[in-house]
Amino acid sequence: MKDEVPNLKDFDQRLRDEANEDLADVIPAEATKKTQIIAIYGKGGIGKSFTLANLSHMMAEQGKRVLLIGCDPKSDTTSLLFGGKACPTIIETSTKKKLAGEEVKIGDVCFKRGGVFAMELGGPEVGRGCGGRGIIHGFELLEKLGFHDWDFDYVLLDFLGDVVCGGFGLPIARDMAQKVILVASNDLQSLYVANNVCSAVEYFRRLGGNVGVAGLVINKDDGSGEAQAFAEAVKIPVLASIPQDDDLRKKSANYQIVGTNQSQWGALFAELGLNVGEAPPVRPAPLSQDELLELFDGSETGAGYTLVPATDTDMRGKNAAPAESLEVIYDEA
Repeated sequence: MKDEVPNLKDFDQRLRDEANEDLADVIPAEATKKTQIIAIYGKGGIGKSFTLANLSHMMAEQGKRVLLIGCDPKSDTTSLLFGGKACPTIIETSTKKKLAGEEVKIGDVCFKRGGVFAMELGGPEVGRGCGGRGIIHGFELLEKLGFHDWDFDYVLLDFLGDVVCGGFGLPIARDMAQKVILVASNDLQSLYVANNVCSAVEYFRRLGGNVGVAGLVINKDDGSGEAQAFAEAVKIPVLASIPQDDDLRKKSANYQIVGTNQSQWGALFAELGLNVGEAPPVRPAPLSQDELLELFDGSETGAGYTLVPATDTDMRGKNAAPAESLEVIYDEA
């Protein structure tokens, strides 16, 4: 049977007409995908998991469908949400199911509380693999489970910010997320990490990427002002300042949710939820190392120190021996 050859003449003319259209007359169609995918970065131990567990819980109370995904090999993102209970990670579940000849199902790795759906990517055992590669494998499995067809208002990704390469840099490098949120405190190390993430965002923007930084959450804010000054310097907004408070510390240590309207801290997280949703992704202006140090009192950072070069004799120590000179010395006449 002879294949029918389509008549492309009319199609060709439509393409030509479309190419000649005035863009000002083109009415943009409504976006079909409304899910906001937001990557949260911060130094290990700075309080990302605390912030995200309470933020996601409050967003759910505000009527949003929220998926929280832990992308830190420590797998501590969901523990506060689940009252200290560790849920099976995608990596370990995938390994066990593969050995048993079974397929991973969504109920094996995704759990819910207070309207929040949550899961952990996990990571390899110590010394047995790369954490970044584990994250890549985890997202590959999520795609097989139908990630792109899921119906959520927000997908929150909790990433370790100390390393922004390989799998840890996926949301920025591959435009996986629309925007990035930073969590830091008024200390040099956490702001150093935040600045590194800003540098990564700016680097990929120069390469044609679209991810921007929506803002900074200041955790354990003691009022000293360095994090606020950092946000102003890199030209990003502060979305919330969570105070350094003993009540918050105790509740976090006891795996208690404070991101709820029943808590005295509910209003703070309610405002954060609104700010996170509405803040546009902006292009940051990362600082140099010296500019970052200038945000702090020089007596605290060692500013003003002059580098003293080492010598070959310094390095050899007790093994140093005077080298024989090749200089020719003439006797005086």
